[in-house]
Parts: sequence; C-alpha cells; structure tokens
Amino acid sequence: VQFVESGGGSVQPGGSLRLTCEYSYSTKCMGWFRQAPGNGREGIVTVDSNGNPSYLDSVKGRFFISKDNAKSTLYLQMNSLKPDDTAKYYCAAIPDNSRYACRPFTIKFGYTGQGTQVTVSA
Repeated sequence: VQFVESGGGSVQPGGSLRLTCEYSYSTKCMGWFRQAPGNGREGIVTVDSNGNPSYLDSVKGRFFISKDNAKSTLYLQMNSLKPDDTAKYYCAAIPDNSRYACRPFTIKFGYTGQGTQVTVSA
C-alpha cells in the first residue's frame, strides 16, 4: 500500500485542519497515528470496513475520520486543536491478513506513508 498525506500546517490553538491521505488500495482497517519529537507512535483513530470509527480518548469529539472509497482517499478532520496535538501525522493501514484488531492502538503497526507535520502554537 502506498500513501500520500497532505494538509498539515501550522495553526493556533482552537483552530482546525483537515488531513488528506490518498492510498493505492484499501484494507479492512485504515486510520491515522501521530508521532511527536522524542515520543513513540500514538495511534489516534481507525475505521473498519463497515465504516465504524474508533478514536483515542484524547481526540474524541474533536477529530473525525472519513473515507471516500471512490476517490481512494482517507480524511482526518481535526478541530479544537491543542498544542499537545503537535506531531507528524501518518496515514496507515493494517494488512488484511493481520491478527491485529482494528483499534487505534494497533494502527501504528500498519503500513504507512511519509506523514504530514501539524504544529499547534500561539
């Protein structure tokens, strides 16, 4: 699977961004994880083949994932951004033959792209 992420940038606290991920083909579980400098990967959201999302608690109600199969594109709408959201964000997909459940904790182990930087600061 190949990914092309875009949409990152710098925004003030409380602002919004929409990340876009164009993928070469879909798997049953796709999502996003992030990685801040000096930290490990943090899975934040997944969407399964039925369109059911699963969010990390700290982003619930602020981040929203959507998937457009016709356009082979995954989106992450991020609202009410906080400085703690600053990180490089990666689109990812868990292989269909994986034993991993489709959850934010596992998406960080999937195939991934190059990422897009999100910086939230005043």
